[in-house]
Amino acid sequence: MGIKTADAVVIGAGVIGSSIAFRLAEQGRKVVLVEKAGPGAGASGSCDKAIFLQSKRPGIHMELALASRRMYDTLEAELEADLELKNDGGMVAIETPEHLDFMRDFVRKQRDAGIAVELLDGNEARRRQPCLSPHVLGASFSPDDAEVNPLALNTALFRAAARHGAQTMTHCEVTGIRASAGRVTAVETRRGSISTPLVINAAGPFAGQVGQLAGVHVPVKPRRGTILISEAVEPMVNGSMLCAQYIAAKHLAAVGSGNVPPYGIGLSLGQTESGNLLIGGSREFAGFEKASGPDVMAAIAGHAIRIVPALAKIRIIRSMTGFRPYTGDGLPIIDRAPELGGYVIAAGHEGDGIALAPITGILVRDLVDGKTGPFLHALTVNRFAVPIPA
Repeated sequence: MGIKTADAVVIGAGVIGSSIAFRLAEQGRKVVLVEKAGPGAGASGSCDKAIFLQSKRPGIHMELALASRRMYDTLEAELEADLELKNDGGMVAIETPEHLDFMRDFVRKQRDAGIAVELLDGNEARRRQPCLSPHVLGASFSPDDAEVNPLALNTALFRAAARHGAQTMTHCEVTGIRASAGRVTAVETRRGSISTPLVINAAGPFAGQVGQLAGVHVPVKPRRGTILISEAVEPMVNGSMLCAQYIAAKHLAAVGSGNVPPYGIGLSLGQTESGNLLIGGSREFAGFEKASGPDVMAAIAGHAIRIVPALAKIRIIRSMTGFRPYTGDGLPIIDRAPELGGYVIAAGHEGDGIALAPITGILVRDLVDGKTGPFLHALTVNRFAVPIPA
């Protein structure tokens, strides 16, 4: 195999694992980054391109996202790569009086938390986003929201890790984790054993399965999501767009008296550099069953067309379905496993992996260095005293 020892083995080469490997290797640690497929083959390659602050709850969730968002301002220079970063703001479309009442309160709390956000009436929302339907009552808008190419981000982090000396093992599955006297001693892979005192589980929705290899409980479960991809069209969307129902589907059991919709449908809409529209999305619990039925895709399309009628005339050329790593409270786990010394969990970012990738690498580095802080205190695995809800 050629690689027999390491200071740290990072499992998973999505944006989270690659960010962690980069920050650890940057310190001069001997890092091995192991990925069962290729970088970006999982959740990081089946998501939209938004770095949305408006979708975050005020409190630690918002503070974490703000800290990570600020890192994006210098990340392209740091990674020596074009991430297709656009600081063009984001909008949350509001369709119903119930959603409008909810968003008034939500916006007020966000502004108190330090987000630059305003509530627009329907006419102003359509002036800024002409594609919106006449029935849309209004929208919230924040210039702090941004966009990035997730595959470019993943590739840049992966290459930066390698540039700083990390050794990468792609298309290589981890098959076991050895321990002695309550501490990690080695990682077993399809290509042999790596002796190491430190394992970092950054396997996203598969973090629970990877945890089982070491007898470590990782309360993360897969939440399936589907995004439709259109043919390339002329510029149509200014920045990124969500709808208030999306926020309900992501965070809440109900908004007003309305329940979360079937399949967790809520609009997310963005446009790539090449002109393709990314139209989402759904949030379902279906284990690791990847096939998403035509009823789900029809529901996504119908909801999107209601808010943006021009989409009805645009062809869908394919769809992508992936699994978001879900914890139940909207926050990831970044913590040492209490059952096993030398085992770190860095997973559970759900739909916020792109937004939180920069800060996650720093937080894991700090955790490994023995540092503490309010973020790490809030992201412990012990906060889940009961099983995560479905």
